[in-house]
Amino acid sequence: MPSDTSLHYGLDSSLWRGRTDPEPDSERWHQKVQALSEGAAPGCALLGFACDAGVARNQGRTGAAEGPEAMRRALAPLAWHRRGPAYDAGDVRCEGDAMEEAQQALADRLAALLGEGHLPIVLGGGHEVAYASWSGLAQHLATSEETVPRVGIVNLDAHFDLRDPRHVRSSGTPFSQIANDCEERGWAFRYACLGVSRAANTRALFGRADELGVLVREDREITASRLTNIEQDLAGFIHDCDHVYLTIDLDVLPAAEAPGVSAPAARGVALALIEPLIEGIRDSGKLRLADLAELNPGRDIDGRTARAAARLVHLLTLND
Repeated sequence: MPSDTSLHYGLDSSLWRGRTDPEPDSERWHQKVQALSEGAAPGCALLGFACDAGVARNQGRTGAAEGPEAMRRALAPLAWHRRGPAYDAGDVRCEGDAMEEAQQALADRLAALLGEGHLPIVLGGGHEVAYASWSGLAQHLATSEETVPRVGIVNLDAHFDLRDPRHVRSSGTPFSQIANDCEERGWAFRYACLGVSRAANTRALFGRADELGVLVREDREITASRLTNIEQDLAGFIHDCDHVYLTIDLDVLPAAEAPGVSAPAARGVALALIEPLIEGIRDSGKLRLADLAELNPGRDIDGRTARAAARLVHLLTLND
């Protein structure tokens, strides 16, 4: 592995701290999360991606490399409601501009975790994490008995991230890279992008999404009165898939709820509307992998974005 990419194993106890209540059955995450060890029973495995080289290449506000630490700190004091175990699988850390090396390191680690039966949840990092997450899942599925797996990608995001990677690979290109990878593998590219801001995506990007058959729902469409229809659309998308990869760019949330991101949303989709969509994905029985991206602690106000991210991790793991 190149020297400018490192893989850290183990649990940093300085991050997993919180209050301890004397009443029985009152545990919190910091009391239950364990360091991942070889042969551990399948569970939820948290894996950090401390990288924002893709954000820098995309001319965004850097700082997301510190996101994994902030998410762990915010998750630590939350109440424990899981039945199965949860593990801290450490971090992949990118130094400098070694984005591709860090992506490959994360992909290899994810493939191993999936092979061991875990549900990996990646704590980013810039949204370049998406290509790494996909690569790990594809690497795992390529070793299975499925000839052509039907993999659905659900991206909760204000941006398509479908820019042309031939110019520069960045946090703005992962789904174009995935589309290219699907074409090379002979797999269908199944992509749903929910929460898209028309103001933040060019006509060329909307055209590219149309060419690729992307299921698109704009931020202005996801309202309380239309939520049932959106949920039905998402359920239909999932029905046609065997496996689902969920990726959450925290800039899908309004700036008031998620100020600590590279590109805060002027409108966004409220957490109260995002949560039912995530619950539907979680409860489908097809979720294999999830990641959260773009938390920038240096831009966060009162830790709002980190708390929102921690709540989403908590939500994703409630049914196990």
